[in-house]
Amino acid sequence: MEDTLSMKATGIVRRIDDLGRVVIPKEIRRTMHIREGDPLEIYTDRDGEVIFKKYSPIGELTNFSSQYAETLNKTCGMPVAIVDRDVVVSSAGVPKKELLEKKISPDLDAIVNSRQLYTWKTGAQKIPVSEGSDKHFINTAMPILTEGDIIGAVVYVGAEDMHQPTDTEIKLVQTAAAFLGRQFES
Repeated sequence: MEDTLSMKATGIVRRIDDLGRVVIPKEIRRTMHIREGDPLEIYTDRDGEVIFKKYSPIGELTNFSSQYAETLNKTCGMPVAIVDRDVVVSSAGVPKKELLEKKISPDLDAIVNSRQLYTWKTGAQKIPVSEGSDKHFINTAMPILTEGDIIGAVVYVGAEDMHQPTDTEIKLVQTAAAFLGRQFES
């Protein structure tokens, strides 16, 4: 849990209703990228503080997803990133400091929310993996679904000189996303 010194007071006060609910203000949801249906983890401390933190199922399996990305990279030579709904949680074949924990680009967010495979076509505009990146682009991306919920995506990362993905590369990304999605099903 975070230190209280790093928390900020918002000046917003909300009352709990008769069903025990409290509304998180729209401004905070927008700033924190919290969408309807997003899971939140609840923490408490001895001082009576209640803290809501965005929950990332993929973040829970960071070690596993990192090993999976490393395996794809080593066996197939594919630079890979695995993202949750907000950030890059693991990568391989790309320097860690350039992608790891970086916020995903709005275009990648749209791809994830589309629930469909994205493949880059020669001549098309290149879509960055993370916000502000001008070196790492989406060659292929497949959303990770578990029990119908979107939890992230597997991304085949391309560079400025990337090629159109082969059928085999596309199938590898689809298989990785399906496999990771099954790891979260009960």
